[in-house]
Amino acid sequence: MNKVPMTVAGEARLRKELEELKGEARPKVIAAIAEAREHGDLKENAEYHAAREQQGFIEGRIQEIEGKLSNAQVIDVTKLPRTGKVIFGVTVELINLDSDEEVTYRIVGEDEADIKSGRLSVTSPIARALIGKEEGDVVAVRTPGGDVEYEISGVEHL
Repeated sequence: MNKVPMTVAGEARLRKELEELKGEARPKVIAAIAEAREHGDLKENAEYHAAREQQGFIEGRIQEIEGKLSNAQVIDVTKLPRTGKVIFGVTVELINLDSDEEVTYRIVGEDEADIKSGRLSVTSPIARALIGKEEGDVVAVRTPGGDVEYEISGVEHL
């Protein structure tokens, strides 16, 4: 499989979730299954079926996270030389040339992306247009609402 880029913070978040699933959620659902079994007839036991379904979700998420972590290429942008170029993991300050609105985005892996928190997926149209450009460059981004021009006002390695 291909390696998937991920920030240090993204890896830590996934590892924390994995620990919670394995250390807390999995034992709770196992106990719930054991308790439901004590109630008797499993064919008509809704508690048992709900606990088994929950167990399936937990085990699926554990496998998904382990797969993502095994294919992750963790990139610590703070250890990379500062060149002023937009690369994976940097925080980019942009000025919308049409509205003079300033926005700040951090370019992260697909699983870490959250536009409301200012984290853009490296595969998003804006990030793809920005990668490789330098501070001061003007970038045209094709969006569903039409082309938007941004000026890169700052690149930070946070």
